[in-house]
Amino acid sequence: MTRSSGGARHGARREVLMVSNRGQITLPAGMRRQLGITPGGAVIVEECDGELRLKPAAVLGMDCYSDTEIEEWDQADALPPCERQAILHRLQQA
Repeated sequence: MTRSSGGARHGARREVLMVSNRGQITLPAGMRRQLGITPGGAVIVEECDGELRLKPAAVLGMDCYSDTEIEEWDQADALPPCERQAILHRLQQA
C-alpha cells in the first residue's frame, strides 16, 4: 500500500510505503520504471542522517585469472629484444 505525500522537494517524488513483517517494501511501479529497476535488479541503500536513500546499482561481473595465465599473456605481449632495443634507440634520438 502506498500513499502520495505532499511536501516533497521540487522535482522529487515522495511515497509512503508500508514495511512488511519481513522488513520488505514494495517500490511503486512508476518509480521502478523511471529508474530502470527491473525484477531481480540490485539497488543500493544508504543511511545518511536518519534518512534511507535507494539508488539503482550496476552489478559488474569480474573474471579471475591465475598467475600462469597472466604470465602467458605477458610473454605473448613481450617485444623481442632486438625490437625493444630499436624502439629505445629511436626514443633516445628524439
